[in-house]
Amino acid sequence: MAELLIELFSEEIPARMQNGAADDLRRLVLDRLGKAGLTGTGAEAFATPRRLALAVEGVPLRQADVAEDRRGPREDAPDAAIRGFLKSAGLARVEDAEIRDTEKGRFLFASRVVKGRASRDVLPDLVADAVRALVWPKSMRWGGGDFAWVRPLQSILAVFDGEPLAGGLDLGGRTLPFGDKTRGHRFLAPEPFPVAGLAGYGRALHRAFVMLDGAERRTYIARQAAATAKRARLGVRDDPGLLDEVAGLVEWPVVLMGRIDDVFMDLPPEVLTSAMRAHQRYFALQHRDGTLANRFVVVANMETRDGGRAIVTGNERVLRARLSDAKFFWDQDRKIRLGARATRLKAVVFHARLGSFDDKADRVQALAAEIALHVPGADIDRVRSAARLAKCDLVTGMVGEFPDLQGVMGRYYALHDGEHDDVAQAIADHYAPQGPADRCPSAPISVALALADKIDTLAGFFAIGEKPTGSKDPYALRRAALGIIRLILENGLRLPLRRIFGAARPDAPVDDLMDFVADRLKISLREKGVRHDLITAVFALDGEDDLVRLLARVEALTAFLTGEDGRNLLVAYRRAANIVRAEAKKDGGPGGPVDEALLAPGPEQDLAAALANALAPTRAALTAENYGRAMAQLAALRRPLDVCFERVTVNADDPALRRNRLALMARIGAVVNEVADFSRIEG
Repeated sequence: MAELLIELFSEEIPARMQNGAADDLRRLVLDRLGKAGLTGTGAEAFATPRRLALAVEGVPLRQADVAEDRRGPREDAPDAAIRGFLKSAGLARVEDAEIRDTEKGRFLFASRVVKGRASRDVLPDLVADAVRALVWPKSMRWGGGDFAWVRPLQSILAVFDGEPLAGGLDLGGRTLPFGDKTRGHRFLAPEPFPVAGLAGYGRALHRAFVMLDGAERRTYIARQAAATAKRARLGVRDDPGLLDEVAGLVEWPVVLMGRIDDVFMDLPPEVLTSAMRAHQRYFALQHRDGTLANRFVVVANMETRDGGRAIVTGNERVLRARLSDAKFFWDQDRKIRLGARATRLKAVVFHARLGSFDDKADRVQALAAEIALHVPGADIDRVRSAARLAKCDLVTGMVGEFPDLQGVMGRYYALHDGEHDDVAQAIADHYAPQGPADRCPSAPISVALALADKIDTLAGFFAIGEKPTGSKDPYALRRAALGIIRLILENGLRLPLRRIFGAARPDAPVDDLMDFVADRLKISLREKGVRHDLITAVFALDGEDDLVRLLARVEALTAFLTGEDGRNLLVAYRRAANIVRAEAKKDGGPGGPVDEALLAPGPEQDLAAALANALAPTRAALTAENYGRAMAQLAALRRPLDVCFERVTVNADDPALRRNRLALMARIGAVVNEVADFSRIEG
């Protein structure tokens, strides 16, 4: 057993791609090792801005010998066929072959042992093939070759059992040879040095100012940033996403602290954090009360003789220029009322086939007023005002410079103009929620506007045929549907979705939209353990589009089917449905209502009476949305159903009696399906 160590050394790899690429490299190499019979005992992958590395432990030194059986012609085949088989199998005489009995007769077989190759001979092609198979979200070509990768490859370290592998990677025109050397930090340790294995590799890189382990870099940055902030009696604003990104930007993190000029501290805190985070990758610092401090943390990739003072000064200068622009836009934007910008939205295209943002604002305003009727506490006039103003900040200088602040800046400008607090907050909230971890609005005006914006988008793109396909969703319609679901369920809204989709656009394909929402609902509830088939069974009911009521039905159905009565009723329902389905293929099945006069005394009449007695109370319970009681009514059908199936022959010889009994079986389905479409339930 030996260790295989691979390092792909390149120009800087984008931070967002590093971890995925390291995992892909691990998967590709291990898959090929397994197919080659060289499965290792463990593997560990690493990524830094300039390298992907993989160490595989316990790789055999050679492949195992493999016994092969090769079947030839029949024993009585023509001599020419037999001689040809013997020659191809390397046998001199027929006696050297084995004759075996098979289902198709007696055949000649040749057995041989294929000797395994030394791993060192197999691995070069295997490694090169794995590297070529690694797919990047974006890639490039360089030089005169046709090999594409995320950034130009500079060297490949490929060491097995302490020695470099022969061969290399064909870049299309030239070969990049495998070797046993790597390099450290670009400036602090640029000279190449040899490597024999993972343990020495990691230690040597650390001496060369490279932290190989991404998790180690992340932890180090977090601890040093916290310690630096603490010395200034401050704290670091929690930002896991930024921490992950910065850990992928540096190989040797050096944490430093800079200062924000006081003149910029009257800017909205979101502007400050956006300028620091999105543009400069700085960590914002805050006071104990959560307010933003005039300090920031920057993570350098360099140790300097002056302790980082020049780096801090340079970063302060860059941030000062960025915030100067922001302050200019902040001051200029407030000179024009937000509402006065509405006409400028006509020049901003939302979609070529859906009009401008002014057109969208008109649609959302009308739809939000309709939705507000179903949102308790939503003032329709304020909803209309918020809808009219919601997109106006798109034509401000601040949002033009900081696009991630749309909605946020609209709130500040609305407050500056004297708009009601609820209206301003709705402008800030109307994009939310944008993901499962995002806050879901709960203020009535915010909820109505957020729903209207998302439903207009969803209905509009479905109406023009721009639906998500496979993994492609360029207009984020899946996210919009999940946002609609969260807004409805988390606020307990009794929203008639079919009618609202129709109000959004008369040409909207409402059935397709409801199916799309149902699929998203299944996904959103999957983590909670809710069965997708039960959601389908309830959604299949005619006109069911109230998600709150639907979920209550699903919860009651789940509880019912976990009990013995529910399971037995489901079995009985399927038995009845199968009988009706089978007979329908023969002669059309039941031809009308049940004829009470043809029901035999005993189990048959008892079942008919139980079905009749259950129908009205079940419908009453459903109308009252007491789904537990409705399920209890169905549970009462279990015993008469069991007895009827045991004692009554449905396929009677008398045609009239047979049709009547099939009609009785069909009535079972009709009663049960008042609660849910039991035919959609699995298991």
